[in-house]
Amino acid sequence: MNKLEVTLPYVGLMAFASMALTRVCDPMLTTLGSEFQVSIGRASHVISWYAIAYGALQLVWGPLGDRLGKIRIVIRAGFACAALCLLAGLATDFSLLVALRVAMGAAAAAIIPLSMAWIGDLVDYENRQETLARLMAATVTGMMVGQWFGGLAADHFGWRWAFIALSAMFLVATVLLRRRTRQMGQTVASDSHPKMSLLQQVAKSWRLMAVPRVRWVLSVTALEGALAFGPLAFAPSQLIKSFGLSVTLAGAVMMLYGVGGLLYALSARRWLRALGERGLASLGGVLIAASLLLLGWAEHPAIGALACALGGLGFYMLHNTLQTQATQMAPQARGAAVALFASVLFIGQSVGVSVVAAFMDGASTWAVFSFAAMGISLLGLAVARKVSPKSATD
Repeated sequence: MNKLEVTLPYVGLMAFASMALTRVCDPMLTTLGSEFQVSIGRASHVISWYAIAYGALQLVWGPLGDRLGKIRIVIRAGFACAALCLLAGLATDFSLLVALRVAMGAAAAAIIPLSMAWIGDLVDYENRQETLARLMAATVTGMMVGQWFGGLAADHFGWRWAFIALSAMFLVATVLLRRRTRQMGQTVASDSHPKMSLLQQVAKSWRLMAVPRVRWVLSVTALEGALAFGPLAFAPSQLIKSFGLSVTLAGAVMMLYGVGGLLYALSARRWLRALGERGLASLGGVLIAASLLLLGWAEHPAIGALACALGGLGFYMLHNTLQTQATQMAPQARGAAVALFASVLFIGQSVGVSVVAAFMDGASTWAVFSFAAMGISLLGLAVARKVSPKSATD
């Protein structure tokens, strides 16, 4: 554990920067549209194409991390993100900026999943969920800071400075992590058989789908992404429509979702001791359901704020439980397994947003949110019944 304790803060800093990079463009769309003379819809390509690259490359980085070493790939991805952010800060053409965001998504896709898999390699199952929660604290904080700083920079310093600041952060985090791993003599070489080619490693990762436990974890993760994040994408508009909040205030209230997640991450040990994994999964589903019902039915802004905080707390209770299961469902190919987990979560989110968007046009918001609430509460109960510390190969 000493090796992990010394290195984890630097891995956490890298994960913080990765999540900040993912969310930094959210508040910039109007500014980018104005500067580059493009519509808001086209400006959103800096988000949508980043997300597509981030999801697609998961299936490459996982097997590559198993072959060459998880921390080695994280370090290289950090250097790539530092260079790409600096170039984005200097971009004078919108198409170039979108291309750079695609490259950023491809590089950043390696950082958080491989960090999770690295923790799975070093930490026994009984302590793994608490350790993953510490990494989660870094990612949740990065999400909140990225959204806040992106808007702050766009309003006061210029959007380019947000990317320049992120470039500096990635560079510092990468240099520190590289130095620490060398000082500790940590393994940055192959985690699997060096004679296995990358194509063989990718094929091996796809064969994981034949394992029932893997299929179960991935299936419920995709449903979690759809039921939790599908309605969440429309929560800001619901806050504006139902509670009369301004766009800026609605964005600030949505940050409470991250605060709820941070509340869980910082107290994960206590939650685990009090509820256990099964209690966390079932309570997490109930809290997300309560959040969606409050957002769909309530009319007072304070209730909307409470709903966001409850939703964040509940989501990270449920999600952290599934994260832990993902690190154990295929220990012999942990990098590939966690990458599959991240990929299906992304796919579930994308499908959920599309489905909710289709129904929002022809149904009342309260009906859509209520249906999602029922689904996520049942999902939490299903996860609680099936959660197991045993690996897929047991």
